[in-house]
Amino acid sequence: MRMMGLDVGSKTVGVALSDELGWTAQGLETIRINEEENVFGFEQIGKIIKDNDVTKIIVGMPKNMNGTIGPRGEASQFYGTELEKLFSIPVVYWDERLTTMAAERVLLEADMSRKKRKKVIDKMAAVMILQGYLDSQKNG
Repeated sequence: MRMMGLDVGSKTVGVALSDELGWTAQGLETIRINEEENVFGFEQIGKIIKDNDVTKIIVGMPKNMNGTIGPRGEASQFYGTELEKLFSIPVVYWDERLTTMAAERVLLEADMSRKKRKKVIDKMAAVMILQGYLDSQKNG
């Protein structure tokens, strides 16, 4: 029973998977998408779901600091709704405020170059989204 965490952007989707017990999140990959051209990477996501027996998807919800949902949040909701329709798997939205900044800080502390950070930041944010959700389930 694996879960998938997604950090949905306008150009990339960071993907993380949980272990089978739902304790830890590991970064898997970053999928290139193009919102403007309606290229969303759903085929690639479907392959990951099938290959890893994913039973739930956690989509990062980028809320504004005051808790309202702006254009990026609406884009994440659209993405999640499409995933539910296409794959008949429950989608949970997880407040991702500050996850990208936290991921950036971790990578800076690891002294990673800007070029390398750019390649892994979305995947790292997806890990933080999924791990936050997994931790909340243990404490809930």
